[in-house]
Amino acid sequence: MTPPERLIITGPEDILGFIPHSLGYWPANSLVAMTMQGKRLGATLRVDLPDLDSGSGLLRFARTVRDYLEADHDADGALLVLFSNDGWFACVDTAPGSVPAGAPVEGTLAWLLAALEVELELSGLPVRDAWYVGEAFWRNAYCFDPSCCPFPGRSVDEIRDSRLNAEMVFRGSSVGEDPVRAACARFEGAGADLSVMESEESWAGKFVERRGSRSQFATILDAWECVLAADAGAHLPAELAGYLRATLCVPHWRDAVLVMSAAGRQAAEQGAEDFGIFDPDTGLQAVLPPVEGQPVEGQQVGGLPRGARPPACPADDAAHAVPGYGDVLLGLAPASPRWDRMRTLEAVLVQLGAAGGGESGAASLTARGWIEWCRGRGSFAHALLDQAVMAQPGYRLAELLSELVGRGTLCGWAGRRDAAWQKFEPDAA
Repeated sequence: MTPPERLIITGPEDILGFIPHSLGYWPANSLVAMTMQGKRLGATLRVDLPDLDSGSGLLRFARTVRDYLEADHDADGALLVLFSNDGWFACVDTAPGSVPAGAPVEGTLAWLLAALEVELELSGLPVRDAWYVGEAFWRNAYCFDPSCCPFPGRSVDEIRDSRLNAEMVFRGSSVGEDPVRAACARFEGAGADLSVMESEESWAGKFVERRGSRSQFATILDAWECVLAADAGAHLPAELAGYLRATLCVPHWRDAVLVMSAAGRQAAEQGAEDFGIFDPDTGLQAVLPPVEGQPVEGQQVGGLPRGARPPACPADDAAHAVPGYGDVLLGLAPASPRWDRMRTLEAVLVQLGAAGGGESGAASLTARGWIEWCRGRGSFAHALLDQAVMAQPGYRLAELLSELVGRGTLCGWAGRRDAAWQKFEPDAA
C-alpha cells in the first residue's frame, strides 16, 4: 500500500504513527519496512520476525525482505522498524504496577538489523534510519547518546499522540484489532441465519444440473453485476443472499465473480470459454435470481431492470486486451483493477459470510482474503484464509492462496505504485 500524497512528516513519531494506519492495526513481533523515493515514503511491508537465534535464518530473512522491497522500482532507500517486546530488560527502579522499562539487548534484534543493512545496501536500498518499538517504549536503533536518546527510550504515547496520527484520525482512518485475533473472535462468535441457509439450500439444488450451462453462467454474472453496481452498503434480502451464496459453491462461478469485479465481465466470460466449462445445451432454462424473495420475470435485481446491464467498466473496453483468469487472480492484469467494484464485492461477501459457514461461507472468506492480498495486506489475508479453512477444512482455493501469502508472494497490483490500493484516497482504477 502506498501512502497518501500530501502527508507531511516532521519527525520519527510521525513515521511510526503512520504505520498502524497503513497496516490497519498496531503490529507486534514484526518487522515493518518502508521504501523511500527521495524524501517520499513508498511501499509499506510487514512480516513476522524470524527466529532470532538462527544465524542462517536471519540471512534468509534479510534476503527475502530485500526481494520484497526491490518490487518498488523507484525506491532508493528504506526505513526499518522492529516491533518486539523481547529484549527489553526491567529496570530496578520500576515502580510497582507500572510497565517494565528497558532497552533492546544488543545481539538479538541488532543482529537482525545488521543483516538487513548489508542486504539492502547491496541492493541499492540503504537503510536511512531504523527504530525499535516495544510495548511501552521506542528508541532510535542508531542513537546511543543519553542526552537525546536516554534509556530505556521514549514513551509510545508520543507515537499515538503525534501530529500525523491526529491527521489520520481526522481523515477518517482508524487503527483496528490485530487481524488474527479479530478473525478468531468473529469465527468463534459467528451464528447462522436460518432463512438465508434454507434459501441457499433450495437454490443449490436447482443449480446442480446447470453448473455447465452457458445461459445459467450468464444469468449468474447478470445477478452479480447488478449487485456490484449497487450501493456497497445495501442490505441483501434473505432469498437473494441465499441465491448468491449458492453461486459461490460452484468454483468456476466463484472465480468468474472475482475476475469480473477486478477486470470486468468480458474477462470473466472469456476465461470461462478458455477453460471449456460449458456443456452442450440441455434445454434447461436458467434459474433467475429472486426479486424481493420471488423470481419474477421482468422485475428488478439490485436496482436494475431485469436483463439490463450496468454501464461498462473501463476494463470491459474492447480496445483493452482481455486478461486470463490466472493473470487477474495474481494481480498481473489488467494494468489497474476496479478497486471500487472490489470494495463493493467485499461488502457483499461480509454479508454473505455472516449468514453461516460451510462451503459458501468458506468461499466468502476466501474471496475476501484474496481482496486483502490484492491490497497488499498479507496479515489480513492470512487471517481470513485460515478462517476459511476452519469453516470448510480442505477448501482448495483458500489453501492455495494461503500458500502464496505464506511464501510472501506479493500481488502484482500491490507491487506497482500506479496500480496499488490507496487506503486514504477514493478507490479509483
